[in-house]
Amino acid sequence: MLRGFWVTQLRFLLLLRVFVRKKKNKSGVISVQVITKVNGKSKLVKTLGSSNDPGRLEELVETGYHYIKKYKGQQVMDFSDTKSVYKSVFSSISSHTEIGTEALLGGIFNEIGFHKIKDSLFKYLVYSRLIQPVSKLKTTEYLFLYKEIEITTQQIYRYLDKLHSTQKELVQQISYEHTRKILKNDIRVVFYDVTTLYFEIDQEDELRKTGFSKEGKHQNPQIVLGLLVSKHGYPLAYEIFEGNKFEGHTMLPVIDAFKEKYNLEQLVVIADSGLLSKSNVETLQEKGYEFVLGARIKNETHRVKEKILALDLRHGQSAVIRKGNLKLIITYSDDRAKKDRYNREKGLRKLEKQIQRGRLTKANINNRGYNKFLKLDGEITVAIDTEKLQQDTRWDGLKGYITNAKLNKDQIIENYHHLWQIEKAFRVSKSDLRIRPIYHRLQRRIEAHICISFVAYKVYKELERQLYEKKAEISVNKAIEIAKTIYQVTAVAPDKTKIEHLLITNEKQKTLIELFPENFG
Repeated sequence: MLRGFWVTQLRFLLLLRVFVRKKKNKSGVISVQVITKVNGKSKLVKTLGSSNDPGRLEELVETGYHYIKKYKGQQVMDFSDTKSVYKSVFSSISSHTEIGTEALLGGIFNEIGFHKIKDSLFKYLVYSRLIQPVSKLKTTEYLFLYKEIEITTQQIYRYLDKLHSTQKELVQQISYEHTRKILKNDIRVVFYDVTTLYFEIDQEDELRKTGFSKEGKHQNPQIVLGLLVSKHGYPLAYEIFEGNKFEGHTMLPVIDAFKEKYNLEQLVVIADSGLLSKSNVETLQEKGYEFVLGARIKNETHRVKEKILALDLRHGQSAVIRKGNLKLIITYSDDRAKKDRYNREKGLRKLEKQIQRGRLTKANINNRGYNKFLKLDGEITVAIDTEKLQQDTRWDGLKGYITNAKLNKDQIIENYHHLWQIEKAFRVSKSDLRIRPIYHRLQRRIEAHICISFVAYKVYKELERQLYEKKAEISVNKAIEIAKTIYQVTAVAPDKTKIEHLLITNEKQKTLIELFPENFG
C-alpha cells in the first residue's frame, strides 16, 4: 500500500519538465524561454531574450540550458540511477494530505446549507464526528495529524459556547429547510422517541441525574434526549431533559415547540408505546394533534382483550376496534409471533436456572419482565405458573396501535412501521458517531455537543440518500472509509510554484469519485 502510494507520486512528479523553447511572435522575432510543463500545461519560468540572428539565438539557447541546471538548485536527474531519480522526486514533495473525506462530506455539508455557518471549526467538528469520533482532545490531535490544522481544546470549548448561544437555532433551521425540500414540503407526519446518554462521573447536578437508563448505566448520571424525525428518518428537532425525567413528559414540549417554530397547521405524531399515557393521549387530542401510538394491548380492559383474542387474525391481517373517539388497530404477523415465542422461551430458561439454583424468593414475584410467570407453590417454593404461561402464548404475533388519525388503517400501519428509522438514528448516533459517553460538565457545552452530533447525523442521512439515489452498492461508512484513502500530494516546481495532484490508486477510489464528481472536481 505504502509503496504504491510513493510510486504514484513518482509517476506524477516525473511529468514535471523544465526546458528551453523558441517562440516566434507576430512580428517574426524569436524569443528564447525557459518553461515548465506539468500534465500537458506549459508555464513560463523566464524569458532569456529575443533575436532573429541565428548565432545570438544559439547563445540564448545555451544560456537556457545552463540556467536550467543551476536554476534555484534544480538537480539534473540521472535516469540510469533509479535511487537518485527517487531521491530527486521525493525532495520536490512538500506535503501529502488526506483530502477525500473533506471533499466527500464537504460537498454534502454545503448542499444541505450548513456552509452558512461561517466558523470553519464548526465544519471540522462535524467532519471529525463522522470520520474519527473521539474526545475533543483527541479531535485536536486528529486535525493536526491528518488535516494539518492546529487548534487547541480551549479554542474548541470557546467555539462550543458560541455555537450554543448564537448558532443552535440556525443549525435546526437549515436542517429543517433542507428536509422540507427533499420531502417536497411533506412534513405532516413526524416521529418522536427518546433515549438516554450517560456521563462518566459520579456526582449528579441539575441536568445530569441518575434514572432509568436504556443503556444499562443506571449508576451513571445521564440526560434524556428527545429526537423528532421526518419520514425516512431525516432529523428535524431535538431537546435534552434532566436524566430522571419520565420519557412520557418529554414528547409534548418538543412537538409543540416544533409546530410553533415552523408555523405548521397540522401534524400526525407517531411514537412507540413508551410514550403512551392517559395524559399524553388527552393532551394530544386537546391540542388538535393526530397521533398513532403503540398500544399496550395486554393492559386493556377485560372486554377489549376478549375482543382482540376473538379476532383470530392470520399473517398480514388487521382489524379495528372502536374505543370511543379512538381506534385500536390490531395486526398479526407470523414473524412477530416467532420472535415473541423465542424471547419468552429465553426468559423462561433463565428463570428455570435461577429456580434450580435456589436464587428466587417471594421477593422476585412481580410483574417485571418474565417474573410475571412466577408463583408461590405451597409456602416456600417458587415455581413457573404454567397457566399464566399458556395464556401469554395467545398474544404471540399481535401488535396494537391506538390512534385518532384520519388516515386509513393501512396508512396508519405503514407509517408506524417507519418508526424504526428513529431507532436507527439513535443507533447510528451512539455507535458510529459515538455521541456517548459525554465528558462535558457545563450544560451549554453538553447541548453544543448534541448539536454537533445532530448535524453529523443530518450529513450522514443525506449521504445515505444520495448513495441510494445513485444506486451505489456501498454504505455510508464504506464510502467514508474509501474517502479516507484519497490523498493529495503537493510538489514544489523549480520556480517555487506549488503543484497539487490527486492520487487515485485503486478502483474503489475511482468509483467513489465517479459517484460524486462535483465534490472532487
